[in-house]
Amino acid sequence: MSTLAVVEEILRETSIPMSVREIVERAGARLPSKSKTPDTVVARDLSMDIKKKGEGSLFIRTSPGRYTLRALVSQQQPERDPAEVLRAATPVAPQAPAVSAAPNAPMPQVGSDRLPGPLAARKPAAPAGTAVRPAGRDSAEGGGYAG
Repeated sequence: MSTLAVVEEILRETSIPMSVREIVERAGARLPSKSKTPDTVVARDLSMDIKKKGEGSLFIRTSPGRYTLRALVSQQQPERDPAEVLRAATPVAPQAPAVSAAPNAPMPQVGSDRLPGPLAARKPAAPAGTAVRPAGRDSAEGGGYAG
């Protein structure tokens, strides 16, 4: 029995999208591959089947690393008008309020008293030249610090 046949059997039994790890755990000894990394074998076989066969593949990726049978997805989700799907997937950007400032008016400085917020409370940067050398490293190891 091929790897994809075992995967198909497992996905039919569960009827829900599963991760590759869950599929491999459920399959156990039924997988024909004796690979040390059966997860990669199953993921590769599923990905290649979907890539080569496209819409003709029995499998479909529901999210990264999760798969199910194409027939189960079409049973669970009724057909929708493509225009409706596009409208639902297109985010609507909120409109920014119009800001009117006097011409030649000075802009408030970030971190000043005139501009409240998280930037105003930020800690000042450390002065230049105060590099801290990691413990246990000497300059012979290529730390780049001479001194």
